[in-house]
Amino acid sequence: MAGQQARAVLVVGLSARALALAARRAGLAPYAIDLFADADTRALAAAWRQVPGDGAGGLDPEALVRAAASLERAAHESGDVLAGLIYASGFEAAPDILGRLGERWPILGNPPEILAKLKNPRRFAALCRDAGIPHPAPHFAAAPDAGWLEKRIGGAGGGHIRAAPVGTAPRPGHYLQRRLPGTPVSALFVANGRAARLCFLSAQWPAPGPAAPFRYGGAVRPAAIPPQMAAEMEAAIRALVRATGLVGLNSADFLLDRDAGDKGDGWVLLEINPRPGATLDLAPRAALGWHLASLRGRLPWRLGSGRWAAAAAIFYASRPIRVDGAFTWPAWTMDRPMPGAEIAAGAPLCSLRARGANLEAALASLAKRRQCLATRVEIAP
Repeated sequence: MAGQQARAVLVVGLSARALALAARRAGLAPYAIDLFADADTRALAAAWRQVPGDGAGGLDPEALVRAAASLERAAHESGDVLAGLIYASGFEAAPDILGRLGERWPILGNPPEILAKLKNPRRFAALCRDAGIPHPAPHFAAAPDAGWLEKRIGGAGGGHIRAAPVGTAPRPGHYLQRRLPGTPVSALFVANGRAARLCFLSAQWPAPGPAAPFRYGGAVRPAAIPPQMAAEMEAAIRALVRATGLVGLNSADFLLDRDAGDKGDGWVLLEINPRPGATLDLAPRAALGWHLASLRGRLPWRLGSGRWAAAAAIFYASRPIRVDGAFTWPAWTMDRPMPGAEIAAGAPLCSLRARGANLEAALASLAKRRQCLATRVEIAP
Protein backbone atom coordinates (compact mmCIF):
# COMPACT_ATOMS: atom_id res chain seq x y z
CA MET A 1 0.00 0.00 0.00
CA ALA A 2 3.05 2.23 0.08
CA GLY A 3 2.78 5.33 -2.02
CA GLN A 4 -1.00 5.49 -2.07
CA GLN A 5 -3.57 7.00 0.24
CA ALA A 6 -5.45 3.83 1.21
CA ARG A 7 -8.12 3.96 3.85
CA ALA A 8 -6.77 2.75 7.16
CA VAL A 9 -8.00 2.40 10.73
CA LEU A 10 -6.55 1.93 14.17
CA VAL A 11 -7.98 -1.23 15.77
CA VAL A 12 -7.45 -1.32 19.52
CA GLY A 13 -8.37 -3.68 22.34
CA LEU A 14 -7.19 -6.47 24.58
CA SER A 15 -7.25 -8.56 21.40
CA ALA A 16 -7.38 -6.76 18.05
CA ARG A 17 -7.24 -9.79 15.77
CA ALA A 18 -10.98 -10.08 15.01
CA LEU A 19 -11.22 -6.37 14.21
CA ALA A 20 -8.10 -6.55 12.04
CA LEU A 21 -9.64 -9.39 10.03
CA ALA A 22 -12.96 -7.55 9.72
CA ALA A 23 -11.11 -4.43 8.56
CA ARG A 24 -9.27 -6.38 5.87
CA ARG A 25 -12.58 -7.82 4.67
CA ALA A 26 -13.95 -4.28 4.46
CA GLY A 27 -11.02 -3.16 2.29
CA LEU A 28 -9.27 -1.26 5.09
CA ALA A 29 -5.66 -1.38 6.23
CA PRO A 30 -5.70 -2.17 9.97
CA TYR A 31 -3.06 -0.73 12.30
CA ALA A 32 -3.39 -2.88 15.41
CA ILE A 33 -2.72 -2.37 19.11
CA ASP A 34 -3.38 -5.08 21.66
CA LEU A 35 -2.10 -7.10 24.58
CA PHE A 36 -1.04 -10.25 22.72
CA ALA A 37 0.39 -9.40 19.27
CA ASP A 38 -0.48 -12.91 18.13
CA ALA A 39 0.92 -14.29 14.91
CA ASP A 40 -2.29 -13.85 12.90
CA THR A 41 -2.79 -10.30 14.21
CA ARG A 42 0.68 -9.44 12.95
CA ALA A 43 -0.04 -11.06 9.60
CA LEU A 44 -3.30 -9.14 9.17
CA ALA A 45 -2.07 -5.74 10.31
CA ALA A 46 -0.34 -3.18 8.15
CA ALA A 47 1.64 -2.50 11.33
CA TRP A 48 1.12 -3.50 14.95
CA ARG A 49 2.17 -2.59 18.46
CA GLN A 50 1.98 -4.72 21.61
CA VAL A 51 1.29 -2.88 24.85
CA PRO A 52 1.14 -4.14 28.45
CA GLY A 53 -2.06 -4.44 30.46
CA ASP A 54 -4.46 -6.99 31.90
CA GLY A 55 -8.02 -8.18 31.52
CA ALA A 56 -9.24 -6.23 34.55
CA GLY A 57 -7.82 -2.77 33.93
CA GLY A 58 -7.33 -2.88 30.17
CA LEU A 59 -4.29 -1.62 28.32
CA ASP A 60 -1.69 0.62 29.96
CA PRO A 61 -2.84 4.19 29.15
CA GLU A 62 0.53 5.82 28.51
CA ALA A 63 1.85 2.91 26.48
CA LEU A 64 -1.40 2.88 24.51
CA VAL A 65 -1.19 6.56 23.59
CA ARG A 66 2.46 6.19 22.57
CA ALA A 67 1.65 3.13 20.48
CA ALA A 68 -1.19 4.91 18.68
CA ALA A 69 1.06 7.87 17.88
CA SER A 70 3.73 5.50 16.62
CA LEU A 71 1.26 3.75 14.33
CA GLU A 72 0.01 7.07 13.02
CA ARG A 73 3.57 7.84 11.94
CA ALA A 74 3.89 4.37 10.41
CA ALA A 75 0.67 4.87 8.45
CA HIS A 76 1.87 8.23 7.17
CA GLU A 77 5.15 6.72 6.03
CA SER A 78 3.20 4.03 4.14
CA GLY A 79 0.97 6.58 2.46
CA ASP A 80 -2.08 5.52 4.45
CA VAL A 81 -4.57 7.91 5.99
CA LEU A 82 -6.07 6.85 9.31
CA ALA A 83 -9.84 7.34 9.20
CA GLY A 84 -10.11 6.84 12.95
CA LEU A 85 -10.17 4.26 15.71
CA ILE A 86 -12.35 1.19 16.24
CA TYR A 87 -12.19 -0.38 19.68
CA ALA A 88 -12.80 -3.87 21.04
CA SER A 89 -12.94 -4.98 24.69
CA GLY A 90 -10.58 -3.43 27.21
CA PHE A 91 -12.11 0.01 27.80
CA GLU A 92 -15.19 -1.00 29.83
CA ALA A 93 -13.53 -0.15 33.14
CA ALA A 94 -11.72 2.93 31.81
CA PRO A 95 -13.79 4.94 29.30
CA ASP A 96 -11.65 7.98 30.15
CA ILE A 97 -8.72 6.32 28.37
CA LEU A 98 -10.88 5.94 25.28
CA GLY A 99 -11.66 9.64 25.67
CA ARG A 100 -7.94 10.47 25.59
CA LEU A 101 -7.55 8.61 22.34
CA GLY A 102 -10.65 10.30 20.95
CA GLU A 103 -9.05 13.71 21.44
CA ARG A 104 -6.58 12.84 18.68
CA TRP A 105 -8.25 10.17 16.53
CA PRO A 106 -11.95 10.06 15.63
CA ILE A 107 -13.71 7.19 17.39
CA LEU A 108 -15.54 5.13 14.79
CA GLY A 109 -18.14 3.81 17.18
CA ASN A 110 -19.82 4.77 20.41
CA PRO A 111 -18.24 7.64 22.36
CA PRO A 112 -16.85 7.23 25.90
CA GLU A 113 -19.98 8.79 27.41
CA ILE A 114 -22.20 5.98 26.11
CA LEU A 115 -19.69 3.35 27.18
CA ALA A 116 -19.57 4.83 30.69
CA LYS A 117 -23.38 4.99 30.96
CA LEU A 118 -23.94 1.41 29.86
CA LYS A 119 -21.18 0.00 32.07
CA ASN A 120 -22.40 1.78 35.18
CA PRO A 121 -24.65 -0.79 36.94
CA ARG A 122 -27.01 1.77 38.45
CA ARG A 123 -27.39 3.82 35.29
CA PHE A 124 -27.91 0.75 33.12
CA ALA A 125 -30.52 -0.62 35.53
CA ALA A 126 -32.34 2.72 35.38
CA LEU A 127 -32.33 2.66 31.58
CA CYS A 128 -33.83 -0.83 31.61
CA ARG A 129 -36.42 0.09 34.22
CA ASP A 130 -37.53 3.17 32.28
CA ALA A 131 -37.83 1.12 29.08
CA GLY A 132 -39.70 -1.74 30.79
CA ILE A 133 -36.91 -4.22 30.02
CA PRO A 134 -36.45 -7.20 32.39
CA HIS A 135 -33.06 -6.82 34.05
CA PRO A 136 -31.64 -8.16 37.34
CA ALA A 137 -30.98 -5.02 39.40
CA PRO A 138 -27.58 -4.43 41.01
CA HIS A 139 -27.18 -4.92 44.75
CA PHE A 140 -24.49 -3.12 46.73
CA ALA A 141 -25.11 -4.47 50.23
CA ALA A 142 -24.21 -7.85 51.74
CA ALA A 143 -25.59 -10.95 50.04
CA PRO A 144 -28.73 -11.93 52.00
CA ASP A 145 -28.64 -15.54 50.78
CA ALA A 146 -26.66 -17.89 48.53
CA GLY A 147 -28.33 -16.82 45.28
CA TRP A 148 -26.06 -13.91 44.35
CA LEU A 149 -23.11 -13.32 42.02
CA GLU A 150 -20.37 -10.74 42.45
CA LYS A 151 -19.40 -8.90 39.26
CA ARG A 152 -16.70 -6.34 38.61
CA ILE A 153 -17.94 -2.97 37.35
CA GLY A 154 -16.73 -2.72 33.76
CA GLY A 155 -15.90 -6.42 33.63
CA ALA A 156 -16.01 -8.38 30.37
CA GLY A 157 -15.65 -11.99 29.31
CA GLY A 158 -17.17 -13.61 32.39
CA GLY A 159 -13.85 -14.32 34.09
CA HIS A 160 -14.56 -11.68 36.75
CA ILE A 161 -17.81 -13.26 37.99
CA ARG A 162 -17.86 -15.15 41.31
CA ALA A 163 -20.48 -16.59 43.64
CA ALA A 164 -21.05 -14.16 46.51
CA PRO A 165 -20.78 -15.74 50.01
CA VAL A 166 -23.79 -15.18 52.23
CA GLY A 167 -23.43 -12.07 54.36
CA THR A 168 -20.50 -10.71 52.32
CA ALA A 169 -20.68 -7.25 50.74
CA PRO A 170 -19.23 -6.72 47.28
CA ARG A 171 -15.58 -5.68 47.09
CA PRO A 172 -14.70 -2.13 45.99
CA GLY A 173 -15.37 -1.74 42.29
CA HIS A 174 -17.83 -4.66 42.32
CA TYR A 175 -21.57 -5.21 42.74
CA LEU A 176 -23.93 -8.12 43.31
CA GLN A 177 -26.57 -9.42 40.94
CA ARG A 178 -29.17 -12.10 41.54
CA ARG A 179 -28.17 -15.47 40.06
CA LEU A 180 -30.85 -16.63 37.63
CA PRO A 181 -31.34 -19.87 35.70
CA GLY A 182 -31.16 -19.86 31.95
CA THR A 183 -29.10 -20.10 28.77
CA PRO A 184 -26.75 -17.25 27.78
CA VAL A 185 -27.73 -15.77 24.42
CA SER A 186 -26.03 -12.86 22.66
CA ALA A 187 -27.50 -10.60 19.99
CA LEU A 188 -25.19 -8.87 17.52
CA PHE A 189 -26.93 -5.78 16.19
CA VAL A 190 -26.13 -2.66 14.20
CA ALA A 191 -27.58 0.74 15.15
CA ASN A 192 -27.57 4.28 13.78
CA GLY A 193 -28.53 6.20 16.94
CA ARG A 194 -32.27 5.99 16.29
CA ALA A 195 -33.00 2.50 15.00
CA ALA A 196 -31.38 -0.93 15.01
CA ARG A 197 -31.25 -4.11 12.96
CA LEU A 198 -30.58 -7.51 14.50
CA CYS A 199 -27.72 -9.31 12.73
CA PHE A 200 -28.08 -12.67 14.48
CA LEU A 201 -28.59 -14.40 17.82
CA SER A 202 -25.97 -16.79 19.17
CA ALA A 203 -26.01 -19.26 22.04
CA GLN A 204 -23.02 -19.04 24.38
CA TRP A 205 -21.43 -21.30 26.97
CA PRO A 206 -18.86 -20.93 29.74
CA ALA A 207 -15.48 -22.65 30.06
CA PRO A 208 -15.16 -22.84 33.85
CA GLY A 209 -11.70 -22.48 35.38
CA PRO A 210 -10.61 -23.02 38.99
CA ALA A 211 -10.92 -19.32 39.83
CA ALA A 212 -13.31 -18.33 37.03
CA PRO A 213 -16.47 -20.46 36.98
CA PHE A 214 -18.23 -18.20 34.46
CA ARG A 215 -15.31 -17.63 32.07
CA TYR A 216 -16.36 -17.21 28.42
CA GLY A 217 -16.05 -20.42 26.41
CA GLY A 218 -17.58 -19.88 22.99
CA ALA A 219 -20.67 -19.24 20.88
CA VAL A 220 -22.67 -20.70 18.01
CA ARG A 221 -25.10 -19.12 15.60
CA PRO A 222 -27.93 -19.31 14.94
CA ALA A 223 -29.39 -19.75 18.40
CA ALA A 224 -32.64 -21.70 18.59
CA ILE A 225 -34.85 -18.97 20.07
CA PRO A 226 -38.68 -19.07 20.17
CA PRO A 227 -39.92 -16.40 17.72
CA GLN A 228 -41.91 -14.45 20.32
CA MET A 229 -38.90 -14.21 22.64
CA ALA A 230 -36.63 -13.15 19.78
CA ALA A 231 -39.09 -10.40 18.80
CA GLU A 232 -39.26 -9.12 22.39
CA MET A 233 -35.47 -9.12 22.73
CA GLU A 234 -35.11 -7.18 19.49
CA ALA A 235 -37.72 -4.66 20.70
CA ALA A 236 -35.69 -4.20 23.90
CA ILE A 237 -32.57 -3.48 21.86
CA ARG A 238 -34.39 -0.89 19.79
CA ALA A 239 -35.72 0.80 22.91
CA LEU A 240 -32.22 1.13 24.35
CA VAL A 241 -30.87 2.46 21.05
CA ARG A 242 -33.50 5.20 21.13
CA ALA A 243 -32.68 5.95 24.77
CA THR A 244 -28.89 6.06 24.39
CA GLY A 245 -28.08 6.87 20.77
CA LEU A 246 -26.05 3.69 20.21
CA VAL A 247 -24.31 3.41 16.84
CA GLY A 248 -22.38 0.76 14.97
CA LEU A 249 -22.01 -2.92 15.82
CA ASN A 250 -22.94 -3.78 19.40
CA SER A 251 -23.88 -6.87 21.34
CA ALA A 252 -26.62 -7.48 23.90
CA ASP A 253 -26.27 -10.36 26.37
CA PHE A 254 -29.46 -12.06 27.51
CA LEU A 255 -30.32 -14.95 29.80
CA LEU A 256 -33.06 -17.11 28.28
CA ASP A 257 -35.36 -19.37 30.26
CA ARG A 258 -36.30 -22.05 27.76
CA ASP A 259 -38.99 -23.43 30.07
CA ALA A 260 -41.07 -20.38 29.17
CA GLY A 261 -41.59 -21.88 25.70
CA ASP A 262 -42.89 -19.45 23.06
CA LYS A 263 -44.95 -17.41 25.50
CA GLY A 264 -42.47 -14.56 25.73
CA ASP A 265 -41.18 -12.89 28.88
CA GLY A 266 -38.79 -15.79 29.45
CA TRP A 267 -35.66 -13.68 29.30
CA VAL A 268 -33.70 -10.94 31.02
CA LEU A 269 -31.16 -8.53 29.57
CA LEU A 270 -27.84 -8.74 31.41
CA GLU A 271 -25.76 -6.10 29.62
CA ILE A 272 -25.01 -4.19 26.45
CA ASN A 273 -21.49 -4.11 25.01
CA PRO A 274 -21.37 -0.92 22.93
CA ARG A 275 -18.72 -2.23 20.53
CA PRO A 276 -18.08 -5.22 18.27
CA GLY A 277 -17.98 -8.21 20.64
CA ALA A 278 -16.75 -11.78 20.83
CA THR A 279 -19.26 -12.94 18.21
CA LEU A 280 -17.65 -10.79 15.50
CA ASP A 281 -15.91 -14.01 14.40
CA LEU A 282 -19.35 -15.44 13.59
CA ALA A 283 -20.45 -12.42 11.56
CA PRO A 284 -20.62 -12.18 7.74
CA ARG A 285 -17.75 -10.59 5.83
CA ALA A 286 -19.78 -7.40 5.36
CA ALA A 287 -20.14 -6.76 9.12
CA LEU A 288 -17.60 -3.96 9.49
CA GLY A 289 -19.04 -2.29 6.39
CA TRP A 290 -22.40 -2.25 8.20
CA HIS A 291 -20.66 -0.75 11.23
CA LEU A 292 -19.09 2.10 9.27
CA ALA A 293 -22.22 2.81 7.23
CA SER A 294 -24.32 3.06 10.38
CA LEU A 295 -22.07 5.85 11.67
CA ARG A 296 -23.35 7.86 8.71
CA GLY A 297 -26.93 6.95 9.58
CA ARG A 298 -27.37 4.10 7.10
CA LEU A 299 -28.59 0.66 8.13
CA PRO A 300 -28.37 -2.33 5.78
CA TRP A 301 -31.56 -3.48 4.11
CA ARG A 302 -30.64 -7.14 4.37
CA LEU A 303 -28.74 -8.81 7.18
CA GLY A 304 -28.26 -12.39 6.03
CA SER A 305 -25.76 -14.31 8.17
CA GLY A 306 -25.23 -16.94 5.46
CA ARG A 307 -26.56 -20.44 4.90
CA TRP A 308 -23.97 -22.03 7.18
CA ALA A 309 -24.14 -22.27 10.95
CA ALA A 310 -20.92 -21.10 12.60
CA ALA A 311 -19.24 -21.67 15.94
CA ALA A 312 -16.13 -20.34 17.67
CA ALA A 313 -14.53 -21.14 21.01
CA ILE A 314 -11.49 -20.36 23.13
CA PHE A 315 -9.07 -23.21 23.74
CA TYR A 316 -7.63 -22.90 27.24
CA ALA A 317 -4.33 -24.62 28.02
CA SER A 318 -4.66 -27.55 30.43
CA ARG A 319 -0.97 -27.31 31.34
CA PRO A 320 1.89 -24.81 30.94
CA ILE A 321 2.93 -24.66 27.29
CA ARG A 322 5.90 -23.14 25.52
CA VAL A 323 4.94 -22.67 21.89
CA ASP A 324 7.36 -24.50 19.64
CA GLY A 325 8.32 -22.80 16.39
CA ALA A 326 7.95 -26.13 14.59
CA PHE A 327 4.32 -26.57 15.68
CA THR A 328 1.96 -26.42 12.70
CA TRP A 329 -1.29 -24.67 13.51
CA PRO A 330 -4.43 -26.03 11.84
CA ALA A 331 -6.12 -23.61 9.46
CA TRP A 332 -9.19 -23.50 11.72
CA THR A 333 -7.27 -21.92 14.63
CA MET A 334 -7.10 -18.20 15.36
CA ASP A 335 -5.25 -16.01 17.85
CA ARG A 336 -2.13 -18.13 17.45
CA PRO A 337 0.67 -17.20 19.86
CA MET A 338 4.13 -16.48 18.51
CA PRO A 339 6.86 -19.15 18.71
CA GLY A 340 8.48 -19.10 22.14
CA ALA A 341 5.40 -17.73 23.88
CA GLU A 342 4.84 -19.09 27.39
CA ILE A 343 1.20 -20.03 28.01
CA ALA A 344 0.26 -20.65 31.64
CA ALA A 345 -2.08 -23.47 32.63
CA GLY A 346 -5.64 -22.19 32.36
CA ALA A 347 -4.72 -19.31 30.03
CA PRO A 348 -6.06 -19.02 26.46
CA LEU A 349 -3.84 -20.81 23.94
CA CYS A 350 -5.82 -19.93 20.82
CA SER A 351 -9.34 -19.82 19.39
CA LEU A 352 -11.10 -22.35 17.19
CA ARG A 353 -13.71 -21.94 14.48
CA ALA A 354 -16.04 -24.34 12.70
CA ARG A 355 -19.14 -24.32 10.56
CA GLY A 356 -21.81 -26.76 9.45
CA ALA A 357 -25.08 -27.12 7.61
CA ASN A 358 -26.93 -26.53 10.88
CA LEU A 359 -26.29 -25.71 14.52
CA GLU A 360 -25.72 -29.33 15.54
CA ALA A 361 -23.25 -29.93 12.71
CA ALA A 362 -21.27 -26.79 13.55
CA LEU A 363 -21.01 -27.79 17.21
CA ALA A 364 -19.99 -31.34 16.29
CA SER A 365 -17.25 -30.02 14.02
CA LEU A 366 -16.06 -27.66 16.75
CA ALA A 367 -15.91 -30.50 19.29
CA LYS A 368 -13.93 -32.67 16.87
CA ARG A 369 -11.46 -29.87 16.23
CA ARG A 370 -11.09 -29.19 19.95
CA GLN A 371 -10.22 -32.84 20.56
CA CYS A 372 -7.81 -32.86 17.62
CA LEU A 373 -5.95 -29.82 18.94
CA ALA A 374 -5.95 -31.17 22.50
CA THR A 375 -4.32 -34.37 21.27
CA ARG A 376 -1.72 -32.47 19.27
CA VAL A 377 -0.91 -30.17 22.16
CA GLU A 378 -0.50 -33.11 24.51
CA ILE A 379 2.04 -34.83 22.26
CA ALA A 380 3.87 -31.62 21.36
CA PRO A 381 7.09 -30.87 23.28
